[in-house]
Amino acid sequence: MKKSLNNQYFILRHGRVDQQIKRKEFIYNWPDIPSVKLTKAGIDQIKKAAKILKKERIDLIYSSDIYRTRQTALIVANELGLKIKFDKRLRDINLGIYHGKLRKEFFQDFPLSIKRFTQRPTRGENWNDVKKRLSGFLKEVEKKHKNKNILIIGHGDPLWLLEGIIKGFSNGRLLRELSRGNYIKKGGLRKVV
Repeated sequence: MKKSLNNQYFILRHGRVDQQIKRKEFIYNWPDIPSVKLTKAGIDQIKKAAKILKKERIDLIYSSDIYRTRQTALIVANELGLKIKFDKRLRDINLGIYHGKLRKEFFQDFPLSIKRFTQRPTRGENWNDVKKRLSGFLKEVEKKHKNKNILIIGHGDPLWLLEGIIKGFSNGRLLRELSRGNYIKKGGLRKVV
């Protein structure tokens, strides 16, 4: 995208969740699992982020509708006195048949490489699929709003890809950023510039 945007964007990844502690080796991000909720540490992460966001004068909050992001968005919205617009296009990547399976199985079949942009798991998405839905979301938001500070609450891969879309990164550049560790951490907040 990397053209002049109508709005300023902030991204916030949901806080730490209990499943990431208890079942770290398993993939659980799709479909929505309400038992995957923020831990006390995750709630504290988000409360800290909300206090920082208060200074940024956020006008709008968009969030994934998955439970852990809804929980995150409610904490922030309460602190900022704003309503939340939930959008399915901000959901985590769908890893298809790998849900409920060991992470090492997925990474064995789909190692970190440029092929992840084009190869998709059965009944799942690849990174280009996620970029397509996020690009549609961003175009719609840009058309609808002008000169707003907009917070987007979501998940690791989609937020990394969205930041790349906003900055006009190629798939190769996105992968280089990922391999350098430039990936938003749980509870992480960034102003996308």
